[in-house]
Amino acid sequence: MFIPLLHRLPSPLLRCLSASALPLCRPTSALRARSTTVPTSHPLNSLSFFRSLSLLRRTELSADLLYKSKLIRGFCHLYDGQEAVSIGMESSLTSTDSIVTAYRDHCTFLGRGGSLVELFAELMGRRAGCSEGKGGSMHLYRKNEGFYGGHGIVGATAPLGCGIAMGHKYVKDGGVCFTMFGDGAANQGQLFEAVNMALGIAGGSDGMGTAVTRSTKNPAYYKRGDYVPGLKVDGMDAFSVKQACKFAKEHALKHGPVILEMDTYRYHGHSMSDPGSTYRTRDEISGVRQERDPVERIRKLILAHDIATVSELKDIEKQVKKEVSDAIAKAKESPMPDSSELCTNVYANASGEEVFYPDRKHIKGVLA
Repeated sequence: MFIPLLHRLPSPLLRCLSASALPLCRPTSALRARSTTVPTSHPLNSLSFFRSLSLLRRTELSADLLYKSKLIRGFCHLYDGQEAVSIGMESSLTSTDSIVTAYRDHCTFLGRGGSLVELFAELMGRRAGCSEGKGGSMHLYRKNEGFYGGHGIVGATAPLGCGIAMGHKYVKDGGVCFTMFGDGAANQGQLFEAVNMALGIAGGSDGMGTAVTRSTKNPAYYKRGDYVPGLKVDGMDAFSVKQACKFAKEHALKHGPVILEMDTYRYHGHSMSDPGSTYRTRDEISGVRQERDPVERIRKLILAHDIATVSELKDIEKQVKKEVSDAIAKAKESPMPDSSELCTNVYANASGEEVFYPDRKHIKGVLA
């Protein structure tokens, strides 16, 4: 099934969910009779979500500092503010399901079982990274756990997700593929080509520094699928995301693709090179932090229902902080890739072809 998810952000991500490429199904209105009530979750789930959300937040803020310290080079796109999408989505999936996302992939990688050491080592270009230090922030990968990247081309995840979904349908394993992208990719032609086969979306309010009202005639992305039904979800609430993704998976397996638009808000700009201040105000950002922040929202829920005390939640955050710090320290110990690795993993099969730098004097390697 192919289910697109769209994040509604200031510089959003679009996310799709798919299980297999199926024919177009019922119109959006067919889903409106469904209850939007989210069942009360078990107290242990609340604490687990709080810990996971805190870990992802600490991870992204640490990546911010590593980038500013020039230990992370190149592109770096952070996910702080959107963590509930990753946590809620993952809690509704199994190891059989797949995910493919764009370049804002740190939290999704961790959700799929990746380790903090693998993540930070890859961000810093070290051998211990999940892509052996050659992929960096935008190209995290964990195939054995059904995570197919990290892709730097805007909108490219749609056809890839559709293909992965077709694979699930072909082998009849009952799996689905969540294909993620931002509203900045919502107007891409390849997205609509994939939707024509089977699609779903996730969106935001600004794509790469441009207000969605300037770039898009109809920003109600969840209505765009014509005969593909869609739902708009509070992407800042992990429990709402969990229930929506659970429903979407069930719907996709039984009836066909469905679009999920995740209404979220990212605190950082599009990337570390974007201050995120030219198209929104500081008051707007602080207002969202106070009213909708996914970490604070679940903290208030836990305290209101006496599931844990303020002190206990602070202890969890201290544990998370130490876990992230220890992982960074270990990742720094990993060496950089050897120059001989420059030309490996270029092709699936060794071609034996030699390659040189333009002057034919410096680094030489054999394509493998």
